[in-house]
Amino acid sequence: MNAYQRIVTTLATLTTALSAFCAGTLSPSGSGLLPAEIVSHDVTVTINNGFAQTEVTQQFRNNNDSTVEATYSFPVPQSASLSECHVQVGEQLLEGEVVEKDRAHKIYEEEKNAGNNAAKADKNGYQDFRFDIANLKPQETATISFTYYQPLPIDTGVCRYVYPLQEGNTADEAELSFWTRNSRPSGKTSIRVILRSAWPVAAIRAPYGTPTAQTEDLAAGTADITYELADGLDRDFVFYYSLADNLPGRLEVIPYKKTGKMGTFMMVLTPGIDLQPITQGADYLFVLDNSGSMYGEKIATLVKGVVKTIEKMNPQDRFRIIFFNSSATDLTKGFLCATPENVSDTVEKLKKVRSNGGTNLYDGLSMALAKLDSDRVTSMIIVTDGVANVGEVRPEAFAKLMKRQDIRVFGFLMGNSSNWPLMRTICNVSGGFYDAVSNDDDIIGKIMLAKSKILHEAMHDVKVSIKGVETSDITNQCIPKLYRGQQLVMLGHYAKGGKATVTMETKISGEAKMYTCQMDFPEEELDTPELERLWALAQIEMHEDMVNQGIEPQAEKADFVRGIGLKYQLVTDETSMIILNSDAHSRHSVERHNQKRVRNERQAQSRRLANPVRNYRVDVPRKEAVSSDGDNSSQQRSNHMFTLPAPRIGGGGGAIDPWLLLIMGGFVAAAVCLPERKR
Repeated sequence: MNAYQRIVTTLATLTTALSAFCAGTLSPSGSGLLPAEIVSHDVTVTINNGFAQTEVTQQFRNNNDSTVEATYSFPVPQSASLSECHVQVGEQLLEGEVVEKDRAHKIYEEEKNAGNNAAKADKNGYQDFRFDIANLKPQETATISFTYYQPLPIDTGVCRYVYPLQEGNTADEAELSFWTRNSRPSGKTSIRVILRSAWPVAAIRAPYGTPTAQTEDLAAGTADITYELADGLDRDFVFYYSLADNLPGRLEVIPYKKTGKMGTFMMVLTPGIDLQPITQGADYLFVLDNSGSMYGEKIATLVKGVVKTIEKMNPQDRFRIIFFNSSATDLTKGFLCATPENVSDTVEKLKKVRSNGGTNLYDGLSMALAKLDSDRVTSMIIVTDGVANVGEVRPEAFAKLMKRQDIRVFGFLMGNSSNWPLMRTICNVSGGFYDAVSNDDDIIGKIMLAKSKILHEAMHDVKVSIKGVETSDITNQCIPKLYRGQQLVMLGHYAKGGKATVTMETKISGEAKMYTCQMDFPEEELDTPELERLWALAQIEMHEDMVNQGIEPQAEKADFVRGIGLKYQLVTDETSMIILNSDAHSRHSVERHNQKRVRNERQAQSRRLANPVRNYRVDVPRKEAVSSDGDNSSQQRSNHMFTLPAPRIGGGGGAIDPWLLLIMGGFVAAAVCLPERKR
């Protein structure tokens, strides 16, 4: 075999390994052991008023002739709080409690070495959750169930839920070579989606599942659909639903509080302001990943999305395209006017782009931020699937870099196991917006969604205040920008129930605006105890951003994450879940905090399912919008966020159903709509 043939063989082998790197059971390579067989994999997803509960039940069988330790890997979903896990082995039920990571590992090793049944769950950074089950006997079957919660904001009338299975091709070569992986269940893989929306639903879509049972009343906002996944665990499951058109802008507050205890709330603000199209010159700056893990379908899909974007630009627009792998390359050699000739030449260059090398994101961003035109507003679109692993990789360096320019950043992460914390820091520092793109999702639709935001005014310096009720620990209370179609989701605490005034202050095209409404915080409300875990995870993410920006020391973050993980029973970078039977919990003096919390959550979930969907809207229609100087003109009133329909994509030429974002392969032409003026 010559050198060329050896290279081709090596690349083919690596590609096969990468393409197979999905959720599944693991066994050390070369050990002579088979990964545990996945007998069945069933998922129940309940989407209810702004957050989703995902419950996974998976059955394993040990087909080896010896007792083994079964390991299962599952990609970390965005903003997900893993909070419940139990394992059934024969007649024995093991239940999970969150303790310090070191303590969990010590207890697990002691139980494993003693030949007892035990399990543990760990968070492996932003990449995946790992579940280990000790002492699975030959031909023995175990059933593991775990539950996580995550917020699900709506963007431009569309809600998107992803059950992540593909691990994103971001594992390093050492990890790939260490594990033998099984991601194909021997039985069926099913996902049941229970949808409960307080607002009428126009349509639902799940492109990679076959419905086997279905009941729905979309006008009432409800659906119950079971899908079978033909690809097993090899492909993400993506579920969309779009709300009915012409819904009002609104303020929804979901509370949870026991009498005499600190309350928790989730506040969801959906602006109904018709943000206007912009009418001056636009620059579009694309920073695109063509590292080795973008091979095949992903790079082809990315290129197709960018091609569709620049082909729909106006001739007076300009674009610049930078690719990065181990280093950055300016494909367009600076900004180009979007003339037919320039677009055609660039399309041909894009079609020749190939993936290879590492991921030097910092180099790509540094090149992109150089030579900007101060007289034109520039919007940056970043698309990557990987982890910064070449050149500068410190998050605080990225934060410092992004503070050098006033630029709107829209970041998209393709696939799972990508560096969510880093992308969140990049976008938060710049007042930007970030989102996920499944490997099987439509990147064209996502870029289209970003372009709809670029083409319209944004709310600047958004600040929400609450008076009349003592509140604390609120997330996202002040954000630099809120874009067209974007919801503002805040989680916080309140001490006592009572009447409150909620005020949002912002600027639109430099003009100060203020919007208010009155609401009641209840002294007791027991329907949504899961909010406490969502609040805790949001606090962890906030502190993670502070560390990434160099505001808070890493050691302080570790202590904070450990404390909040223990209090709210979350699996974090500093805590793990030890899963034991009752006797073992007692033997190791593990307090049963999670058992009590899970019981409370399950009771509330049963109550919710037994009752009609609840609407948590609190704003009173026809409230007035006033300017900062107290002027209460008819023009100000016409912009009230609580009375006008929520914004739709279109910009002057009529509304375009956001459902098109999910199925269209390009942009819809609008009237002359260009990015907003700088303040």
